[in-house]
Amino acid sequence: MRPVIVDSAIYRDGRRTAGPSDLSDALAEARATGDAFLWVGLHEPTEAEFDHVASEFALHPLAVEDALKAHQRPKLEVYDDSLFAVLKPIVYEPESDRVSSGELMLFMGDSFVVTVRHGEGAPLAEVRRRLEADPEVLKHGPTAVLYAVSDTIVDHYLDVTGELQVDLEELEADVFAPSGGNPTNTAARIYTAKRQVLEFRRASGPLAGPMARLTAGSVPFVNEHSQPFFRDVNDHLLRSNEQVEGLDRLLSDVLSAHLAQMGVRQNDDMRKISAWAAMAAVPTMVAGIYGMNFDHMPELHWAWSYPVVIGLMAGIVLTLYRMFKRRGWM
Repeated sequence: MRPVIVDSAIYRDGRRTAGPSDLSDALAEARATGDAFLWVGLHEPTEAEFDHVASEFALHPLAVEDALKAHQRPKLEVYDDSLFAVLKPIVYEPESDRVSSGELMLFMGDSFVVTVRHGEGAPLAEVRRRLEADPEVLKHGPTAVLYAVSDTIVDHYLDVTGELQVDLEELEADVFAPSGGNPTNTAARIYTAKRQVLEFRRASGPLAGPMARLTAGSVPFVNEHSQPFFRDVNDHLLRSNEQVEGLDRLLSDVLSAHLAQMGVRQNDDMRKISAWAAMAAVPTMVAGIYGMNFDHMPELHWAWSYPVVIGLMAGIVLTLYRMFKRRGWM
């Protein structure tokens, strides 16, 4: 059990206190005083490792199943003895310009909080340290943990949208550059960016419902005076969702502009090819006529026939070139 439990502590009046290492004894001690709670943090436990924790805290089997399988949508579910919340932290990888999501499950009940983290995103050590440095917030019990975790994750959403905005501006610069860049590479980058935005929306979009419930209040196991705090988190979430919706629309517009530009460039190429073909057709036609080897042809035996025909072909080709150049075909 020790490797899977990242941290475990009893908090009394907002301050960390020493307690028994056994979870059952620690929970009994936290409940005995009435002003304390136990916070246990786990990272990617197996079913066997989590069974002990689930039995000690009487967690609902359906919630335990969700916590072990991961790949859940953000949600908030109320059971008889606990509250179960699923959050999806987002991580932006600047080396590859990619967005990846993890999962964080949080159980709240009578004098306890259990957090289960999957993936490397949003480590809770910093959240715990920040809470321990602010006893006025931490003394509100398990609700303070739920608030701090959700606030950290949603604030990071705003940071990631800023990074995605920078990537979008770079894409726009490539698409509207005079040279046009590499069309195939640009299209692939736009599609990749759309996939990153979709991954982001899968994490942030479904979270709007649970945050609205916490903002409205009357959620079991949640402090009734915490509404203003969750309202602030919800405001940040709405702003993040609005930004990512705007990014998605802009990416669609950039893709449409890129495809339109590719069509224009193809039309320009076709016009240039057609112009060169038209200019090549004139000497080909004249040379083909005089190459038919007939005995009786006009000017066949005239001494100036060759230079006259060559000059005529050059004059016609030059006239066509100037006409195409003036119309923008060359």
